Amino acid sequence: MSNELTKGKSHPQRGTTQTISGLAKKLVQLNLLEEKKALAIIEKSKKNKIPLVTCLIEENAISASELALISSEAFGIPLMDLKCMNLERLPKNILSEALLRQYHGVPIYKHGNRLYVAISDPTNLSAIDEFRFSTGLSVEAILVEDPDLRTCIQALLSSSEAEMLSSGLENVDLDSLELISIEEEGLQLNSIVSDVEDAPVIRFVNKILLDAINQGASDIHFEPYEKNYRIRYRQDGILNEVSNPPANIGSRLCARLKVMSKLDISERRIPQDGRFKMSLSKHRSIDFRVSTCPTLFGEKVVMRILDPTSAQLGIDALGYDEKQKEFFLDAIHRPQGMVLVTGPTGSGKTISLYTALNILNTNSVNISTVEDPIEINLPGINQVNVNPKAGLTFFSALKSFLRQDPDIIMIGEIRDLETAETAVKAAQTGHMVLSTLHTNSAPETIMRLVNMGVESFNLATSIILIIAQRLARKLCPHCKERIEIPKEAILQFGFKEKELADLKIYGPKGCDKCNRGYKGRVGLYEVLPISKEMGNIIMKNGSAIDIADQMDKEGFITLRRAALNKVKLGLTSLEEINRVTRD
Repeated sequence: MSNELTKGKSHPQRGTTQTISGLAKKLVQLNLLEEKKALAIIEKSKKNKIPLVTCLIEENAISASELALISSEAFGIPLMDLKCMNLERLPKNILSEALLRQYHGVPIYKHGNRLYVAISDPTNLSAIDEFRFSTGLSVEAILVEDPDLRTCIQALLSSSEAEMLSSGLENVDLDSLELISIEEEGLQLNSIVSDVEDAPVIRFVNKILLDAINQGASDIHFEPYEKNYRIRYRQDGILNEVSNPPANIGSRLCARLKVMSKLDISERRIPQDGRFKMSLSKHRSIDFRVSTCPTLFGEKVVMRILDPTSAQLGIDALGYDEKQKEFFLDAIHRPQGMVLVTGPTGSGKTISLYTALNILNTNSVNISTVEDPIEINLPGINQVNVNPKAGLTFFSALKSFLRQDPDIIMIGEIRDLETAETAVKAAQTGHMVLSTLHTNSAPETIMRLVNMGVESFNLATSIILIIAQRLARKLCPHCKERIEIPKEAILQFGFKEKELADLKIYGPKGCDKCNRGYKGRVGLYEVLPISKEMGNIIMKNGSAIDIADQMDKEGFITLRRAALNKVKLGLTSLEEINRVTRD
């Protein structure tokens, strides 16, 4: 009878033990771990996606050193103290960061075609297989203590991120880039795209994106033609050709870009717009705004690169002279009024507005923006993306803001009379309003709003500052060279006779550190505070010429004069200022 009871009690234990496998089963068999606790730890490991070895140690089921010693003896794998290894001597660039994270192993020595990899779980055969497949080498496992392995992996990943940030992304693993949909952050897109295209295309696109970031490009153009395919970067405002892949892979490149942006890859007849984010490290990510357009020989794709760090440069990096900077800071810190930034597309208006918002962004104010689209995410600011299909326009968003106790409002662009009138009323009723317009100069801005239908007296009592701006390419400091230009030609550019004595003119040369003699861009600004006299001219429906004449009387510099001042400082060339400020 007692034997039958004993057998009856033992059956569930044997059944339970059979559901335990791997290292946990070995520990149960050695009476070092109870079955019930083993099952709980296995469940926790699966639920939290933590390696079983790590879970065993965290739950104090067994010490790290004892577990490593038992594992080594039980499975016949050599044991080593990883703390004795010099991290700088470990083999570099053999396994990607993704493999280090996922499979919890570190290459510690390579001899010929044999690679020795440190692991902490002797039953993790899938890791060895993956390392062997990824490297093409014969892989041998070396057992180490789990805490030491985790410390080593973290040190390697941190070192990799530091190198990436300091070296300009040259060593980024092209296969392990994390791509995140803006609409659904956290979605890993590399796995999805495998159904659409193959690894070479993925690597090629990733390299194009990384090179563009590394070279400071603002846009990437993917352009299909009948017999060739062209990829160009816009660098410092100028398009430069960087690659000519075979024309027959154009559709695969477009499919890859559309999947990354969550666009419909089957729709090739109409334009589409999308976005995605590329996570380069824990500390840096880049947003891409994507636009497709059907052309004669396929879909052209243009990507705008949106780097959040560009909005954190600070006002000193923008290129204002001291007086202009003083006008700018004084205006944005007023309790109410409107500040308008004008200029063509690509003139840096958005960066100017974001710089102002960063200066104003404190816990004591409520800032709301409406943009089309939101280019850079600014923590602490309420940003709204317009959606005309859903009825969310600049005007409707602005009306909503005024019911939400705002202090500062930023409107991405004033496009119509309704938005303009509401913005003016907001500026007259205790709010600071920042916005942009597409005009060529500060005096023309007033005329543009009048032509929209805004009453002149409302403009005179609401606008406090207008900034017209351009971006000019900066001469490379390493290779720029002084050039001689005839006196008559210099005077024709706008310089005065008295400036010629000490004037030194520089031009581009070109070296391996720049792009045809230029590197980076500098802002050119026409800053116009609305004085009492200027307000009177506006109230009397004065023309842009009248406003420009008053601007000259009050000593404010024009865009052209600002450009000439940058030439005097040796920052840019006469050819460049002629390109960006020519009437």
